[in-house]
Amino acid sequence: MQELHLTQEWDKVFPKSDKVDHKKVTFTNHFGITLAADQYTPKDYEGKLPALAVAGPFGAAKEQSSGLYAQTMAEKGYLTIAFDPSFTVESGGDVRDVFSLDINTEDYQAAVDYLSNLDNVDPDRIGIIGICGWGGISLNAAAMDPRIKATAAVTMYDMPRVGAWGYFDKGTADDRYASKKQIAEQRTKEYGSKNLANAGGCYDYPAPDDQPDFVKQYSAYYKTKRGYHQRSVNSNAGWVLQSQTGWMNTKILVHPEDLKNAVLIVHGEKAHSPRYMGEDTFKKLTGDNKELLIVPNATHTDLYDGGDHDYIPFAKIDQFFKKNIG
Repeated sequence: MQELHLTQEWDKVFPKSDKVDHKKVTFTNHFGITLAADQYTPKDYEGKLPALAVAGPFGAAKEQSSGLYAQTMAEKGYLTIAFDPSFTVESGGDVRDVFSLDINTEDYQAAVDYLSNLDNVDPDRIGIIGICGWGGISLNAAAMDPRIKATAAVTMYDMPRVGAWGYFDKGTADDRYASKKQIAEQRTKEYGSKNLANAGGCYDYPAPDDQPDFVKQYSAYYKTKRGYHQRSVNSNAGWVLQSQTGWMNTKILVHPEDLKNAVLIVHGEKAHSPRYMGEDTFKKLTGDNKELLIVPNATHTDLYDGGDHDYIPFAKIDQFFKKNIG
């Protein structure tokens, strides 16, 4: 296990709860990468607990949305961890700020490995939560790993779909090829270099007027005190440009029929950027234990932290997990 130098002081973008105990933990995935996580445990409990692993949004830190979800669900009686994906924030991996559908799916499975071996966790009552791009990845993990008894995908993106076709499927094969050509040239240029170009994080707030509303919403979260964090990929330089091709020839949920355990997909009514991806993904799922919840008036980023109206349906999410792993 790689030795990680983890920040111990509370530096989240949300206040610390006095209803749970918190500590930093680490675990290793089967690629040998050590992952960093915040673990939240209810202060008063009896017996073995149900557990949840939380990640996302795509390019965020555990000090942002995933930590808020994890702490809130711990208040409701779950042992939870919010983890940083491989190669990002406080987790290991020699190359920084890159992503991989395969490795990031394994990150969830490694989190389940860790939770399954805790003395105070019931290994038959483990679920996961994925936010934004990690919503799609969480479903991918659940389809691969029957130990994941329930999955909540919140304001989910199908990142390979965006990578291949752009937003709202408006891209073309020629657009995709041009992007691949550009990145291939970048790889040649950067061969042997330790300094890889980044694709760029979110626009500084406020974003330019000519940008779509959902892009402006990202800036309003990641670039203001509402959600900014110094270790967040999106709050700073963004993903490494070379890694962008990693989504263009892959898919999530190649075998959706293998996802036999419970699923809850949550979207904001006004989350125009990813809502269509969640609704289309929901149509692929089989069985009678799948639910789709549309939150009235909420945008995509409202489900990151609740926005101005506490839009995150924590009561419904709790009800879903109580039914399936509680």
